[in-house]
Amino acid sequence: MKGFILSFHSEFYKSRKTAGFWSAIILPLLLCLLIFAGFYSRSDKMVMEPGMMLWVQFSGAILGVMGSLLLPMLIVFIGYSVNSVEHKADTWKTLFSLPISKLSVYSAKYFYALFLVFLCLALFVLFTVGFGNLLGIVKPGLKFNDYNMSGTLSQLYFKLFLSSLGILSIQFLLSLLLRDFLKPMGIGFVATITGVILVVNQWKYNYLFPYSHPMLALSALPQRHNHPTGNNPINVDIFTQEIYVSLIIAAVVFVAGYFIVLKKSVK
Repeated sequence: MKGFILSFHSEFYKSRKTAGFWSAIILPLLLCLLIFAGFYSRSDKMVMEPGMMLWVQFSGAILGVMGSLLLPMLIVFIGYSVNSVEHKADTWKTLFSLPISKLSVYSAKYFYALFLVFLCLALFVLFTVGFGNLLGIVKPGLKFNDYNMSGTLSQLYFKLFLSSLGILSIQFLLSLLLRDFLKPMGIGFVATITGVILVVNQWKYNYLFPYSHPMLALSALPQRHNHPTGNNPINVDIFTQEIYVSLIIAAVVFVAGYFIVLKKSVK
């Protein structure tokens, strides 16, 4: 455990000034700010909407962009960013020759990438709630204060986090094995577009394709025409079939990746 903690701290100090680290912070702020500006500019057209549907539309606009394209591509970028220091300096052999177990080094890198994804999604919850309440203050006609969306958003983003684990494991392993940025990025981009196409066309087995999981995970968020009612109108079923598949893929690729990288590192 001590070796894992030391390696994790090392990953933080190596990457705290990289684009991968700051993208996990700036992306939520920028996207939520843009959606806030859009809702603010057309607030007069939404004054008759109930508070719950205002939250659904506001958070749905953010979640829709995240779940379809931005989250998978952010994971591709984070996976490469975490491993790019060793690739650029050609220090993989040095890293694996340290008096720390190879499992600690490998798992620390993986869980640091996992931490960045979790941080990004947690900030999305914080900024979505914050900017939504701010809209209710600066535009009193909008009934954002009539409904509390924070619990539902936390569940939705947690489900989105779980749905991303399969993609993260795959992209993390690719970024370890491939030195250049274009190959894992290209694979990730093509796979993401394929996942979107499978979901849009409602392929029966799309839940088996990990790059479809973020879009499938957001099915709990109702659309404008599907108006839920009641004190707890939006029920989020977190552990659906795509989540189980994502967790299984993440575990299998993580274990397989360790043995692949372990063999590669001693050559």
